[in-house]
Amino acid sequence: MAENLTLEDIGRLAGVSRSTVSRVINGQANVNPSVRSRVQEVIQRTGYTPNVVARSLVSGRTGVIGLVIPSRVHSLFEDPYFSRLIQGISAASNRAGNTLSLFLFQNEEEESALYPRVVTSGVLDGLILTATRMADPLLARMAVGEIPLVIVGRPDVDGISYVDVDNHGGAMLAAGHLVDLGYQRIGIVSAPTSTTAGVDRLNGFVEGLALRGMPLHPDLRADGDFSEESGYQAMRRLIPHRPDAVFAASDTMAVGALWALQEAGLRVPHDVALMGFDGLPASEKSNPALTTVRQPVTDTGARAVQMLNDLVTGAATSPVVEVFPVELVVRESCGAMLASSRPRTD
Repeated sequence: MAENLTLEDIGRLAGVSRSTVSRVINGQANVNPSVRSRVQEVIQRTGYTPNVVARSLVSGRTGVIGLVIPSRVHSLFEDPYFSRLIQGISAASNRAGNTLSLFLFQNEEEESALYPRVVTSGVLDGLILTATRMADPLLARMAVGEIPLVIVGRPDVDGISYVDVDNHGGAMLAAGHLVDLGYQRIGIVSAPTSTTAGVDRLNGFVEGLALRGMPLHPDLRADGDFSEESGYQAMRRLIPHRPDAVFAASDTMAVGALWALQEAGLRVPHDVALMGFDGLPASEKSNPALTTVRQPVTDTGARAVQMLNDLVTGAATSPVVEVFPVELVVRESCGAMLASSRPRTD
């Protein structure tokens, strides 16, 4: 039955016009949500599949979007952040009727071939690019092209659509929380400052300390690269400087830092308090459970797809920007629960 159905048939079953069905199938924004749901229910119930070739000829679009993850992300399948981000992008693509194509690279030479091989071929309606570094030549090349582009994370150039989280404000929250708990020697395992997320989290943390009259001592900063191993090594460098609290700029690095502290015979939070950033499952499963700044990773991925589809259909014009709020999640590792359980002396 589904093979013989037409747009007119779907429209008749849903009680709408052929053009409305076409707008729903092509992901256009100017459709009443209840009407869209009714059309999608009929499509799902009947098993109707649009003729991709005909759809492409009529709309000038293929329904295919690309997700580009640069070659330097060597821990892609080990990093829980990327698995959750891809989950959000994939689910939103499926809901929108997009076909998602994932582009992974082994080196920068492969990256340089992306533009002529894929971007200018007409295969893709648009691109989502993530994990960019500052002054990224891949981003610079794509930004001047005609294909719609959305970045996950704040780019370091203007005029590009992106979706991000409040990295700066979240790091300020972390700093304020540790100062308010009474810690005096607060350190940081920072993320790479070759990324805007790393810069924003470092600057936000420093600003959060400064607002409470506490500068960041140079000896209490050690840099990581978002990996667990880098968090472990950074914490080993910090331990001789005797911090009483440390903010790791990612949960994955915080897990590595926790490992280093425990290896050194230091108790968390009794000897050194610890915080992370991301709100990944590992933060809840660590021992002790990790206080963190939670960001909506899957929602960020889903919003990137919605934003890209709006650019493709013309429902929005570039640049479109959205920054999601973050939230402080207090667990055992920061010592707040110990502090609240102490008897008052006044």
